[in-house]
Amino acid sequence: MRHIEVRTVQTDRVGPTVTLQDAASQLGVHYMTAYRYVRLGQLPATKAAGVWKVREDDLAAFRASQLAAAEPAPGETAARGRVRRAPWSQRLEQRLMAGDTSGAWAVMEAAMKSGFDISDCYLEVLAPAMRSIGDRWARGEIDVAVEHLASSIAGRLIGRLGARTFRRGRSRGIVVLGAAAGERHSLPVAVVADLARLAGWEVVDLGADVPIASFVHAARTVGPELVAIGISVTTAAGIPAARSTIHHVRPVVAPTVQVIVGGLAISSQAEAVAIGADNSASDARGFVALLDTAAPPGPAPS
Repeated sequence: MRHIEVRTVQTDRVGPTVTLQDAASQLGVHYMTAYRYVRLGQLPATKAAGVWKVREDDLAAFRASQLAAAEPAPGETAARGRVRRAPWSQRLEQRLMAGDTSGAWAVMEAAMKSGFDISDCYLEVLAPAMRSIGDRWARGEIDVAVEHLASSIAGRLIGRLGARTFRRGRSRGIVVLGAAAGERHSLPVAVVADLARLAGWEVVDLGADVPIASFVHAARTVGPELVAIGISVTTAAGIPAARSTIHHVRPVVAPTVQVIVGGLAISSQAEAVAIGADNSASDARGFVALLDTAAPPGPAPS
């Protein structure tokens, strides 16, 4: 399948340019190395009439970043300081914005080779990139088509990373996850699900926009192995649905089952408690940490 690149128009991004071949010469590298920098999102470039062009100020910024990255932070080796502090999320954002699936995965692979684990890739690379793209859309800087394309590619990345999160051995218990009715963002739920699996929990991932009745059905069907229910709420409009979901789920689960809410709409523990939850999680790591405090699976209510 031919690669289709979707670009954003930035009227303020003007200035003198050089060809990628000239950029490679100035950097003292082979042309294919410079092209790899572009594909990994390290060096911004645009293609016109079949020729890659690099803005001179972007080239200067790239050269400066290489020099800065070569100096390790205190206590780090030169190599580790260079790769760990690389701007992986910005590089991924560029590939997502360009609609470049293979380039986006190459950024993820490079981050993992640098020492990032799966949780780092999700929370320090993918999440900031998607948040930035969402903010750009909200400010009217990009069309919704670009945001949707980026989300689609992000889903593919999660699919590839998620395959590495399944563990052998006995499950620690079952967790039901989903976004409240009306909430259409499934990626945060998928990230939490993968990190919970990585920690040894079995996950029932209901995805986005889950009706209250479906949450209740899932909670009742799981039975005594259920240890927690996680509800994602990304907008204030989803809070009433989350509150109602909690109200209807409580009677069908054991008193020891934790109900945890998280997402951009929940800013504090007090807000979580106010809608009937036991706890709030600021991110996927926080959710998994709360699971570690959960009571072991017990008998369901009669």
